Amino acid sequence: MDIFNDHESEVRGYIRSFPTVFDKAVGSELFDDKGQRYIDFFAGAGTLNYGHNPDVAVDAQIEYLKDRRIAHGLDKATVAKQEFMVSFVEKILEPRNYNYKLQFTGPTGTNCTEAAMKLARQVKGRPNIVAFTNAYHGHTMGALSATGNEAYRDDSYGARGAISFMPFDGFLGDDIDTLHVFRRFLEDKGSGLELPAAVMIETVQGEGGLNVASKDWLQRLSALCKEFDILLIIDDIQVGNGRTGKFFSFEEAGIEPDMVCLSKSIGGGNPMAVLLIKPEIDAWSPGEHTGTFRGNSLAFVAAKQLIDKYWSDDTLTHEVKRKSDIIFDSLYELQKEFPKLVKDVRGRGLVLGIETNHPDFAGDVSAQAFENKLISETCGATGQVNKIFVALTIEDEILKEGLDIFKQSFREVAAKHNITE
Repeated sequence: MDIFNDHESEVRGYIRSFPTVFDKAVGSELFDDKGQRYIDFFAGAGTLNYGHNPDVAVDAQIEYLKDRRIAHGLDKATVAKQEFMVSFVEKILEPRNYNYKLQFTGPTGTNCTEAAMKLARQVKGRPNIVAFTNAYHGHTMGALSATGNEAYRDDSYGARGAISFMPFDGFLGDDIDTLHVFRRFLEDKGSGLELPAAVMIETVQGEGGLNVASKDWLQRLSALCKEFDILLIIDDIQVGNGRTGKFFSFEEAGIEPDMVCLSKSIGGGNPMAVLLIKPEIDAWSPGEHTGTFRGNSLAFVAAKQLIDKYWSDDTLTHEVKRKSDIIFDSLYELQKEFPKLVKDVRGRGLVLGIETNHPDFAGDVSAQAFENKLISETCGATGQVNKIFVALTIEDEILKEGLDIFKQSFREVAAKHNITE
């Protein structure tokens, strides 16, 4: 680790949580440079929904490169992009009766949310965007302004600018309807809330603590946006691509956003981001929003293969539900065992977690799990939630092995803190 400690910037993060030199990976297993095996309950923070190096994607990329096909294309037309778009339209959009234009932004999620906010402001001629408490939309300046976590609100980030925050579903407790609060702010000219161009929201707040917006709440939010001529942007970067079961996390609610942000797993492990735009608001002029790497050919190649393999039917959706039940059972087991320590078990599909009320407990569990050869992370405003974030394709035996390690690690940390219930 000396080269990293001596010469890599202090900004490095995950390397501190998982201090080993990783070398190989396949499916839901990682191997370090000494051949030590780790089970992956992290999935690249949502980038590896199909696991590490899925065969169909790897083989297609190797053949593509061996044939000296276009590797860098900006936004020129290429066969790789064409084939991806055909698969995406035929396998994802058309079966759901969705009509969206595809904008290929810079290759990361934050590039996508920046583009969505920029377009919304242009279309509506209004600067304000509404985001929600505990939101996370990326780490560039515009996206940071829509991120709720206090740690990212420091002036050094430059996270300011035409963003207003409203309470997420459940933020004010079960007895207060947060959409009633939002409506009052919209209706009352003395509220201080400027009519927004758009609302941007995650249906499940991945980094914010696995807070889940209910189906009813999302439906009423969509109706509220229509009533007040506000665009609805769904950030599906982390919890889309099948993470909640359906391809899009908002499908269960039966809503149709004006824009959808996709990244992470859409590229099959490669950098790629796509902004889906309703045709009537695709107001860009040519070249108005650019990015040198908005045409990642290897991502197109991998994505096409993965869509064809996993989204030609609903098998994967059913598998997500089945595996979700297995994980929930394990987390409920810990909740029953430690009723005073465990505050909540929550999530949807395969983005699940367990919240504890003891300071630093979740972080200690993650560290202990790493010692026990399991990779997992925490989330929430104070890192109070242990996040179970597995590949959608994880094998049952590896899933159960990993859950046993997680439960063992949880109990070991409880013992260290002398917590018995």
